[in-house]
Amino acid sequence: PARVAGFAGDYILDTGQARTVLALTQAQEAGFGDPELNGAVEMAGLVLPAQPVTVAKIDVRTGLFPTPISGIIGADALRGHVLDIRFDPCRVRFYPAGRAPPFRRAMSLPLTFLTGAPAVRAAVTDGARAEAGLFVLSTGSDTAVRISDAAAAAPGAPKPREVYPYGVARPTLRALSFASGLYQDLGAGLITPRDPQELGEIGAPVLSHYRVRFDFPAARLLLSPQTERAPATPRP
Repeated sequence: PARVAGFAGDYILDTGQARTVLALTQAQEAGFGDPELNGAVEMAGLVLPAQPVTVAKIDVRTGLFPTPISGIIGADALRGHVLDIRFDPCRVRFYPAGRAPPFRRAMSLPLTFLTGAPAVRAAVTDGARAEAGLFVLSTGSDTAVRISDAAAAAPGAPKPREVYPYGVARPTLRALSFASGLYQDLGAGLITPRDPQELGEIGAPVLSHYRVRFDFPAARLLLSPQTERAPATPRP
């Protein structure tokens, strides 16, 4: 739950989305007619005044949610804070820069920002070929991993567009090496990169194996296993 530009509702919190979005339907109901506006973003006790907000249709992304989705809170609204996410039980916490409590048993990875979205280095393989590079971290993606269509293809797909975001097809990727985990036989897909350096995107099915801290001001990703002892080769 959050409020964006005065409109309260349920919002997707997506670090892989560079810009905060207010759903066109909700914006029209609230009387907004412009495609771009400035407004406060309020969530979890955090109030961010005068944030840039894009008004856009998001129906293709939100059709399977059981409740209406009012928009997407993106990385632009988060960059000045530390964001902690725990997937089970689901918890989100925000801290000012330098004020977050210690993060126990954490591994640390440097963050790179690609077109405003956080990314880390990871590697993928289909069994015959391997590629390593920068993957955007998307807490709002329901697909474990997507690979740039400049580096990969799904030649057997009967409807090629269905292997892209919000399509119904889920090809299988042999393996992803990310942080300390080797993830095998993953639900995967393709993505059109937003930045030439982007090799792909890692989504919530992989991130949910960890407690996650995005320390945006320090440009660091901290990961700690959800359980006391994480499996050596977790399988989402």
